[in-house]
Amino acid sequence: MRDTVESPVASVDRALRILALIGGAPTGLSLDELAARLDIPKSSLHRILAALKFRKFVAQPESGGAYFLGTELLATAFRFHEMLDLRALIHPLLVRLSGELNETTHMAVLDGAEIVYQDKIDVATHSIKMSSIIGGRNPAHATGVGKALLAWTYPTDEAIRAWTAQWEPLPRPTKRTVRSAAQLADELARVREQGYAIDVEENEIGVRCAGVPIFLGRPVPAAAVSITLLGARAEVHRLHELGQYLRSVVADWSEVPLP
Repeated sequence: MRDTVESPVASVDRALRILALIGGAPTGLSLDELAARLDIPKSSLHRILAALKFRKFVAQPESGGAYFLGTELLATAFRFHEMLDLRALIHPLLVRLSGELNETTHMAVLDGAEIVYQDKIDVATHSIKMSSIIGGRNPAHATGVGKALLAWTYPTDEAIRAWTAQWEPLPRPTKRTVRSAAQLADELARVREQGYAIDVEENEIGVRCAGVPIFLGRPVPAAAVSITLLGARAEVHRLHELGQYLRSVVADWSEVPLP
């Protein structure tokens, strides 16, 4: 819930704020600490915590001690992630992006050294001819969605060098594709700084795109989405504009600011 928007149900909002705060405290939080950080009267806070404890969404191993996330909340979260249909969840976002921009959009996941396209919306008016198909694969280091995934899945130069060593020699679909681990590490550092990746004909001549990761509460991206354009219509500055726009839309869609 955004701080600038008043919750329609204050008690539910308080319970969710409590869970979010406890979820960020691996050593737990006391009643006094929760009351101070949330600015909720202790009497109200105690009643909400009692209800959460009853449903096992919050645990208090020692009487009067710290509160932790409960087993039922964790089980619910794990069940959700195990059963999550990424395509069903993210497809409406692709529909929105394609509708607003009148451009082709993709959603992909990382699989080793490649990305696998899980969804795609073609814009027939532009008739972009490209190799991407749902279920198809491309080199991760040569695509916008792939670089968006790699940048946060392997968030250090050392991790990227280890990944590159595992999969080298990296394929070079075009002359623009990165050549080495050092070059890729530099590129992914820029991606993390910007919050988005761009592909300037690195996978296919004439095809350019901007991509951003989608985390869904995970420490590494669950997927990435991209906007794809023909090279003739996509100057580099336009790709950066689209990357910033895409980052903003995804952050709004997920209601979780991107790193």
